[in-house]
Amino acid sequence: MTSLVHKLGLSPTLAFHDVYSLDDPSLLAFVPRPVYALLLVFPVTSTYEDARRAEDEPLPEYTGSGEGEEVIWLRQTIRNACGMMGLLHSVCNGAAREMVGPETDLAKLIHDALPLVPASRAKLLETSPAIARAHASAAAQGDTAAPNADANVDLHFVAFVKSARNNLWELDGRRKGPLNRGQLSDADDALSEEALDLGVRRFLKREGGDMRFSLVALAPSMD
Repeated sequence: MTSLVHKLGLSPTLAFHDVYSLDDPSLLAFVPRPVYALLLVFPVTSTYEDARRAEDEPLPEYTGSGEGEEVIWLRQTIRNACGMMGLLHSVCNGAAREMVGPETDLAKLIHDALPLVPASRAKLLETSPAIARAHASAAAQGDTAAPNADANVDLHFVAFVKSARNNLWELDGRRKGPLNRGQLSDADDALSEEALDLGVRRFLKREGGDMRFSLVALAPSMD
């Protein structure tokens, strides 16, 4: 994951780190701080699908775009690209966006996507040579973020990002739009107790304690 986003243009001062526990302080201490985003990987279950449909049903389709948009949300239309979408949501939002190198593929993608509505952003991703190369490269290396397009995949990726306005956003390209999960303080990062309660813990509690998940954090590199 880290090598992929570095190739796209994220600063090498940031990296993805495994999160081994949500509750053990000694294990959480291994994760560098601050954490800018969390990427949750989990199996798609009937419980998840029922909850997703129930929450989405009354919501309008998201149509946000432009400089006033608090987060960039990307609709997923590319088959089996939820890992790539999760990575993009993590690095294109919040403080991490400020650490994207100028004149890189990622900087160009953000620049081109920002003024577009979600449907046009989806087309942009579908036709982006940089995203196609990154997705193919990750798949060739066996990266779990990029299974083959014709594979039957039951894993899904969801990003949780702290915005500049201190809101915790759940970003999932299969939803109707970005979901504001609540307010954080200036001192909270995406791995703070408050952020975990609003995001990942809330998510896993709904799954009834199913622990078949993994979590990575976007945070300062340890190199």
